[in-house]
Amino acid sequence: MCEWVECKIGDVCSSISDTYKRKAQEVVLINTSDVLEGKCLNHQKTPNKNLKGQFKKTFQADDILYSEIRPANKRFAYIDFTPTDYIASTKLMVLRHNDKIDSRYLFYVLTSQTLIDELQLLAESRSGTFPQITFSELSRLSIKLPPLTEQRRILSIFKNLDDKIEVNRRINDVLEQQAQALFKSWFVDFEPFRSKPFVESELGMIPEGWRAGTLGELCTFKRGKNLLTKNAINGGVPVVAGGLEPSCYHNVSNTKSPVVTVSGSGANAGYMKMYYQEAWASDCSFIDSSCDYLYFVYCFLQANKKLLKHAQTGAVQPHVKPSDIHEFSLIIPPQNIIERFQDIIIDLTHKRANLEKQSIALASIRDTLLPRLMSGELKVKDIEDSL
Repeated sequence: MCEWVECKIGDVCSSISDTYKRKAQEVVLINTSDVLEGKCLNHQKTPNKNLKGQFKKTFQADDILYSEIRPANKRFAYIDFTPTDYIASTKLMVLRHNDKIDSRYLFYVLTSQTLIDELQLLAESRSGTFPQITFSELSRLSIKLPPLTEQRRILSIFKNLDDKIEVNRRINDVLEQQAQALFKSWFVDFEPFRSKPFVESELGMIPEGWRAGTLGELCTFKRGKNLLTKNAINGGVPVVAGGLEPSCYHNVSNTKSPVVTVSGSGANAGYMKMYYQEAWASDCSFIDSSCDYLYFVYCFLQANKKLLKHAQTGAVQPHVKPSDIHEFSLIIPPQNIIERFQDIIIDLTHKRANLEKQSIALASIRDTLLPRLMSGELKVKDIEDSL
């Protein structure tokens, strides 16, 4: 029987504060908003001359980036790539494992809901507006640690689940590419309509019977209703604000699925995403299933992301408003052609939605098993054959 031991988190990892010293012309700056639920979301390079004072720390493959601010927001990432010329904010802890623990196992320890809840209580007890934690506090928390061989058996179970989730993500990427290829074929290259006469328009030559117009003729984006994280009641409904991912989760929605959202302010103003479930639209503009042309509008915006980027106003705090989106110029086909296109896209969207729901269910299984396996309550041999 393998022997588990009780130890402190500080016994199995260290907080790294190595300062970036290279002179690369371009670097990638990683802030707390650039990490979420295990992933590093930003890989865009910026000129080194724009390096801001809070970006100092280097990190390496197998390190863990862990936000000091609001642990409940799950701002953390496992570095599964070689981060050349990446620099982390001082508000991110860079955690590095030692030989007592597998790096992936440490990641699951640090991101278990039990530990996150404990850290959030600590943060709220000592902070006001910005609940924060320190590595000193994190390092004192106790965990039960199995031998490395048992750690890796536990990891193999999570890997099976995560691999299935990753396969679903890749399939969804292919389905999205198919939708975009179809949109380009029909509404940019006009391939199915080449046999018809073309006429001049202010947007160039277009099939006869089509016209130039604005997006506001096809949809009405609404402004969301702000919801503070502290007022959200976790119920699985994503709260869509100004970030790349939900700011938190709530127990009620103010939209009907599917929902297309456009982030309203901040560094990611103009970022668009489709949600296959009801959402709470907060600091964003949105259309939902009440829009007859939702799928056509979504594909148009996906194909013209630069319009959303250029729609940003405000020097200090960028904004994108519904009225800005409504002014986008586009070629509007006859209604029957939009409907034919949407019939195809709806089928692809349903497939994507089903895969996403499956991935959510797999993640829920993983997160339910996580604390029981890592506490020793549930034995690996009891579930290895069932997955």
